Amino acid sequence: MRVDIHVHPTFYESINRDPAREEIRHRVVDIHKNGLAPLEHIRNQMSCARLDRLTLLAQVYPADSGGALVSNDEVAALVRQSPDLFFGLGSVDPLDPGASEEAERALGELGLLGLALYPAAGKFRLNDPRLEPIWSICRRYDRPVLLHLGMTWEPGQYLCWGNPLSVEPLAMVHPDLRICITRFGWPWVRETAALLLKYPNLYADTGVLYFDCAREFYQQTFTRDIPVTWLDRSLRHQVLFGSDNPRFEQIRMATAMEALGLRENTLELIMGDNALEFLGLREVHRD
Repeated sequence: MRVDIHVHPTFYESINRDPAREEIRHRVVDIHKNGLAPLEHIRNQMSCARLDRLTLLAQVYPADSGGALVSNDEVAALVRQSPDLFFGLGSVDPLDPGASEEAERALGELGLLGLALYPAAGKFRLNDPRLEPIWSICRRYDRPVLLHLGMTWEPGQYLCWGNPLSVEPLAMVHPDLRICITRFGWPWVRETAALLLKYPNLYADTGVLYFDCAREFYQQTFTRDIPVTWLDRSLRHQVLFGSDNPRFEQIRMATAMEALGLRENTLELIMGDNALEFLGLREVHRD
């Protein structure tokens, strides 16, 4: 099974019935030229990229930064409508007074498979003691956390909040909490690799920025910034394919990943098996 671990359903047609809310989404994420995606278009995109499942991320910011751009209920509804296509991760603003209750509802009542959190949007540090209840809930449900780190394109968000080294205290204190660093922490790629080497509970997805050519950017990131052998030998069980769609096209990212020259069994891990392990849906033997 091939899985995209990092998909934002921000402009899926079925959750954009309100033009005013759609306009807020365009403004906050700074994506303006795309249309709304009906289900058939999503299926076609998946087919072209040879993907079997998309992991849809809820996107909850503080109220003054956009609020619930994509709510937990909307992600849960999309998963219910098309369980053959979608997995779902919930989200909370962890500094909101009701965050623990909403995290409990997302993982319990709604049955979402983990949480996606946005430090740059929420302006919170991952070692902030106020976040401990969120980590405790994830550990109790044995659900992972996907952290939006690395490059951020969104207006008003500082890059310094996305340095992946900010994950280290969390990874050290909670070694049984599965944590994914998005975008391979780009531009802090070597720092991300170092974290993966030290902490086996850490993962990183491949949704890195590309300027105009995904293949060239993947070659730069995964064969020059770090040697491709690091993926093929040392990190092969901790890298997850992620596209960061709709900002980037899944087919370009998948094709770029396939062109790196990785061993076939490494590619299978990155394109799907590792995501199932991260989501708690399959145990993968780490050789």
